[in-house]
Amino acid sequence: MPDINSDHDFAVPTPTPPCLGAGAGRFGLIGWMLVAALGYFAATRAGLLALAFGDLPRDAITLAGIFAIGTVYDLAFYAYALLPVALYVVLVPERCWYSRANRYWVHGCVLVTLYGLGFIVAAEFLFWDEFQARFNFIAVDYLVYRREVTDNIVESYPVALILLGILIVTAVIYRMLAPRIERCLRPGRGDTARWPLRLAVLAGALGAPALAYVGLDQELHDFSSNTFANELARNGPYQFIAAFRNNELDYAQFYARLPDARSSALMKREVEEAVVSGEAAAIYDIRRFIDNPGAPTPKNIMLVMVESLSADYLGTFGNRAGLTPFLDELASQSLLFTNFFATGTRTVRGLEAVTLSIPPTPGQSIVKRLGRESGLWSLGNVLGEQGYDTRFIYGGNGYFDNMNTFFSGNGYAVIDQAGMPKEKVGFSNAWGVADEGLYDVALDAADQAHAAGRPFFFHLMTTSNHRPYTYPEGRIDIPSGSGRAGAVKYTDWALRHLFETARAKPWFKDTVFVVVADHCAGSAGKVALPLERYRIPLMIYGKDVAPARIETIASQIDVAPTLLALLHLDYASAFFGKDILAEPPGAGRALISTYQSLGLYRPGLLSILAPNRHLEQQRNPESDAPAVARPAAPDADLERTIAYYQGASYVYDHGLNHWQAGRFPEWH
Repeated sequence: MPDINSDHDFAVPTPTPPCLGAGAGRFGLIGWMLVAALGYFAATRAGLLALAFGDLPRDAITLAGIFAIGTVYDLAFYAYALLPVALYVVLVPERCWYSRANRYWVHGCVLVTLYGLGFIVAAEFLFWDEFQARFNFIAVDYLVYRREVTDNIVESYPVALILLGILIVTAVIYRMLAPRIERCLRPGRGDTARWPLRLAVLAGALGAPALAYVGLDQELHDFSSNTFANELARNGPYQFIAAFRNNELDYAQFYARLPDARSSALMKREVEEAVVSGEAAAIYDIRRFIDNPGAPTPKNIMLVMVESLSADYLGTFGNRAGLTPFLDELASQSLLFTNFFATGTRTVRGLEAVTLSIPPTPGQSIVKRLGRESGLWSLGNVLGEQGYDTRFIYGGNGYFDNMNTFFSGNGYAVIDQAGMPKEKVGFSNAWGVADEGLYDVALDAADQAHAAGRPFFFHLMTTSNHRPYTYPEGRIDIPSGSGRAGAVKYTDWALRHLFETARAKPWFKDTVFVVVADHCAGSAGKVALPLERYRIPLMIYGKDVAPARIETIASQIDVAPTLLALLHLDYASAFFGKDILAEPPGAGRALISTYQSLGLYRPGLLSILAPNRHLEQQRNPESDAPAVARPAAPDADLERTIAYYQGASYVYDHGLNHWQAGRFPEWH
């Protein structure tokens, strides 16, 4: 590394753009750092483009648009990042600017900045590997939960080699850039650091982010119907910062709306069933009494939500790798729902949908809306009122994603990794205990509930089918840490362990088992909502549950009403979901979403709402290349979609799904 005190070390003549030469003085520093930043961003975009090339349109307009629009976002990010640098460059007195201490300081800052840019490049590639997207609000979440994420990365990637590689690249680029930076730190002929120019530079530095905010920051605009192209045309750090503001979106401000009276009427027509209370005449109020026919059978319920279990991993859904022999066997003995979809792309979305039976409202999941996540109409509260021992049992630490607060505030007792007996924990990794340990804890809790004479409802959440894909050795024929296939096969092994152990229990014959995924392993696709990236398995198994294949289209918000109907339990409800088994075969609907795009799927059509009141429809969404249209006004299907999501946002915002214990007899 060159000695910044030696003029000789920086005497190598190099071609210099006139705007960045010695005459630019201290302001040349801003220009050279812009060149470096744009170089890093362009290299990132080119590398990610190479990874996604097979999923991109091959036309020159799209490829040119990726880099042209991407450069605009790169400049927008630099405009924000420039502010502290510009203030320093403008305000430091002349004598201090040319001091030895300042030279050390500036060179050190340049080194740190270059290393930081390199770190961002590496982080973007790792994030893309996991989510096929640039940074978004998921990255913000991961910053909050640093321990789990850091441990996961350390266990999944050669972190030391990556950091060393970043350091080597940083040293090379610094060596190239150092002479130019040094010229900005030494007095020379034509030095231009006069106050009028300083103030002009400062005005530009303040105006640039304001211009970026007005022009770009209200929405990360799409320029293509291809999702990968839109992601590549953005800037990861820019999106990361925007995600802090956009993690909860006001539906009324950003999405297409209908008059409340019409929206409420459409929503009620979609949701209501059985006997509706008189109180529910109020706008958007769907609180009602559900009178399920038949004698109540309050059986035990063990609901296992499996991390990232896409339907296409199962042989039942066409996979030929032989990863799920037990689940394939279980499918033939269960109610198997073959057209069942996750509501979102994160664990918290699955938990929200199954627990609250509410469509996904835009932005962050309700599970993570601090101060507004408790006291809601939940499956736990409904069953708790009927005498059930209701528990949420999680293999990881429940503070992650605010799970402990959400479940404990909605009628569940919570058992997480921190509260598990040490002898039961056994193998664990960054995300939590191995699934077999989780199941052993749940089995013990079931024994306790049975001994106390109470029916139980346990909602289990697994962790093993997640990067770094590690699990106890010797369980399956794929070594731990080998990748997703091994994690799926271990997931299947652990479920066999759960069922085989449970069969010997006295409560087994009186228990209904539900196996469902929280979301798919990946959600990226060429369109905004790639339907097949939301298809997940749902199986309901029990001694008195007749096996069948159910082809009705449904999603996770329908689990609670279906389960309660299957057990003939009457209850007061504020749920949006339906009893899937009461729907005509081949009919139904499914709600799926990202944190911004909100969709309603029926056979042959997926209607989508997006920010800035954008409307989209995919015809034949079941195919690899659905036909995408962007209507100027909503048709009947889009109005139906609006009614669901506008209604859900209103219900949540106005407390119409707040839990009201004791309403059971009144509404009867």
